[in-house]
Amino acid sequence: MRLNSLELDLKQGILSWRFAVGVVLQIWILRHNGFDSVLYRMSVPLVCVLPCACGLLDEYKGGYIRYALPRAGRTAYILGKFCSCGLAGGIAEITALLFSGNEEAVGYRGTVFLSAMFWSSAAAVLAVLSESRYLAYGGAFVVYYFLEILYERYWSWLYCLSPYEWMSPCHVWMFGYSGVIVWLCTLILICGLCYYAILERKLTDDAF
Repeated sequence: MRLNSLELDLKQGILSWRFAVGVVLQIWILRHNGFDSVLYRMSVPLVCVLPCACGLLDEYKGGYIRYALPRAGRTAYILGKFCSCGLAGGIAEITALLFSGNEEAVGYRGTVFLSAMFWSSAAAVLAVLSESRYLAYGGAFVVYYFLEILYERYWSWLYCLSPYEWMSPCHVWMFGYSGVIVWLCTLILICGLCYYAILERKLTDDAF
């Protein structure tokens, strides 16, 4: 029987205690601080990585990867891991928005979902690159903060660098709201290509 890596990993991520903790935390922040608060904006890259960012590392250290690879197929396994990580992070943020009662936040559900999906994807890349739990959980936040600092202090004209802007656009984008969607999808695709290339090489060299 062929193993469906995407379905299995997504189910495990959504049903995990980390997913529940992330959703509850975001609901609390949205209700008490609001969608436009710095606390909420800065919490996104920390919360969305909780469900699945270290899923691959867990399977590697537990030895499950040697059992899963032949049953799923290398390409399907890699894509399943990447997609489940991004989707679980996005679903966590969307779930929090829908149950927060914050109508303004719900209006930005599309960009929030893709933003969370990107940061979860970035965390997955950092995890497979570094093989470190700490970098997997905290690396996305560091990159997020660094980009926002670059935008606010040095390149204020380059608003596409701002993670805040990705979630709730304030500037005029090419193609409008659709431009933000295209930008986020492009970033996710780049992460996917990096993830595939890194993991494919590690598996080929048996370095993982």
